[in-house]
Amino acid sequence: MSGIFGVVSKGDCAEILFYGTDYHSHLGTEYGGMAVLGEGFTRQIHDLSQSQFKSKFLPDLGRMGGNKGIGVISALDEQPIYLNSRFGPFCLATSGMVENAEQLAAGLLKKGLSFSEVSPRGVNVTELIAKLITQGTDLVDGIEKVFEVIEGSCSLLLLHRAGIYAARDRFGYVPLIAGKGPQGWAVTTETCAFANLGFEVVKYLEPGEIVLLNEDGIVQRRPGRGRTQQVCAFLWIYTGFPASSYEGINVEVVRERCGRYLAKRDSDIQADLVSGVPDSGLSHGLGYAMESGIPFRRPLVKYTPGYGRSYTPPSQHTRDRIARMKLIPIREVIEGNRIVICEDSIVRGTQLKNYTIAKLWGCGAREVHVRPACPPLMFPCVFDLSTRSTDELAARKAIRDLEGHNLADVSAYLDPASDKYRQMVDWIAKDLGVTTLRYQTVDDMVGAIGLPRQKLCLYCWTGQCPKAACPQAAFDIATLMRSSGQKKALKDSIDQPQLW
Repeated sequence: MSGIFGVVSKGDCAEILFYGTDYHSHLGTEYGGMAVLGEGFTRQIHDLSQSQFKSKFLPDLGRMGGNKGIGVISALDEQPIYLNSRFGPFCLATSGMVENAEQLAAGLLKKGLSFSEVSPRGVNVTELIAKLITQGTDLVDGIEKVFEVIEGSCSLLLLHRAGIYAARDRFGYVPLIAGKGPQGWAVTTETCAFANLGFEVVKYLEPGEIVLLNEDGIVQRRPGRGRTQQVCAFLWIYTGFPASSYEGINVEVVRERCGRYLAKRDSDIQADLVSGVPDSGLSHGLGYAMESGIPFRRPLVKYTPGYGRSYTPPSQHTRDRIARMKLIPIREVIEGNRIVICEDSIVRGTQLKNYTIAKLWGCGAREVHVRPACPPLMFPCVFDLSTRSTDELAARKAIRDLEGHNLADVSAYLDPASDKYRQMVDWIAKDLGVTTLRYQTVDDMVGAIGLPRQKLCLYCWTGQCPKAACPQAAFDIATLMRSSGQKKALKDSIDQPQLW
């Protein structure tokens, strides 16, 4: 998932934009970008795969002047994109995953449009979204058309002379939150970007909602469409920053509750200490310790924030290198002890096995009990870049070995009370080489988050998602071009635009 931030300031916005964007560095791993609009557009993009945002962009601040701007920490493609359109020039930053991007691009190419951005993985999705927007009768209509034709998710910020258009994807998978401060107005993926910059949350955008930020405030251009909300549950479990909140629910508090739920199901476990795999697992471990009364200690510590997340980089080689180097074991804490180690999740299992558990055993642990804060991941994400293949998931490896082949219907393995589920977990525990392994249940995870189940995306664990959001039949570009005048009759969609 990419992180996006935008600000409209009373004065120059470059410094606010710089720090607001940097507070999303825990999300993306590939590129960072900022665009500022003053007398004209100033845009800068840097490769962040081997460096941090601040070190790359600090020298650019003096060259970026204007009162409104957008920034992005991108998980995949270079952005923001600049486009000179019939609606005037604009810059665009996006967050999400468009499953049918190649089909959409092919349709636009047949219509005579061209693409300038080169990506080794195919079309630059942000450029694609920008080109799709220009097919509308105006910018708002164009954004709505994007929501209609994409499969997956896309929240976006569009920087234009009129202000910043902020749009949350139609199922609300990717959050967007608007804020107000003494310096002006801002919109963000992560609310942790607000606290130190003086912004207060004024609105969590609804699924499909489009607002315009300008010098006068925040004006609603399209209301949320009342569709089923499916915000990503993994935001609270792993992806989000502890100081952030989504739908008004704080990440750190949810993770502590996850740990408490894990401990409540562990009455038979005797241990000397509880810990969490840094960083995201620490909060789960703290909750477990609070509920169980077992002391919380740190047998593994992360060396400086300079090492990024080992889950998000696209290559296995990079993931393994980060996992191997970032965690340092403390033998004096580990040796001779029975350890409960809380982890946010087990995705592939290779890093946990080779670079976490192996370090605990290597330093003389007596027992190692692993407690993931979410259920076994069974389905590759269709909304984000987290997991792209069924074969890479630890649970699917177990099922394949148990069944002797790839199993199309894995429903028998989804029920924690079933024999199939227990066999799968036992297989994973043996493969990891741990004393015991117990996963969080879906019900306990949902309870820890505190939203109704139907408002959460649980696809990775259940395989269920809104029908319209999952990949369907190939897209017909005529859908985009059809009836371009119909929505014009809505004209701003509401009689009285709402101003915050």
